[in-house]
Amino acid sequence: MPTKPTGTLYRGKTGMWAWVLHRITGVAIFFFLLVHVLDTALVRLSPEAYNEVIATYKTPVIGFAELGLVAAVLYHGLNGVRVILIDFWSKGSKYQVAMFWIVIALAVTTLAIFAPRHIANVLSHMSEGGH
Repeated sequence: MPTKPTGTLYRGKTGMWAWVLHRITGVAIFFFLLVHVLDTALVRLSPEAYNEVIATYKTPVIGFAELGLVAAVLYHGLNGVRVILIDFWSKGSKYQVAMFWIVIALAVTTLAIFAPRHIANVLSHMSEGGH
């Protein structure tokens, strides 16, 4: 009869999903920062090329993708605080699941406050012809 795998506390539970989301958001933020550094470096090579690249960032697709970036930064930062609490607070591991849901609630609430204003800005740029 097969036995349940051992050796991990989080197999398929909240802590594992918190870890997976933390890694995904971290990689996404890293690639955003890499692109940001590269496009900013263009200004020294060719100001015209820099202006062209920046103009592409003013499209609705990028405007809505920025919501994903904000969501990633919110989750990653708040979950980082959660990880610090788990590591350095004696009761951190006991409350890690509750803290995960607090992180989710804070991130969603903050994003819900940010999103309407941001979407209004994106849509206003669409009605102005993208500029």
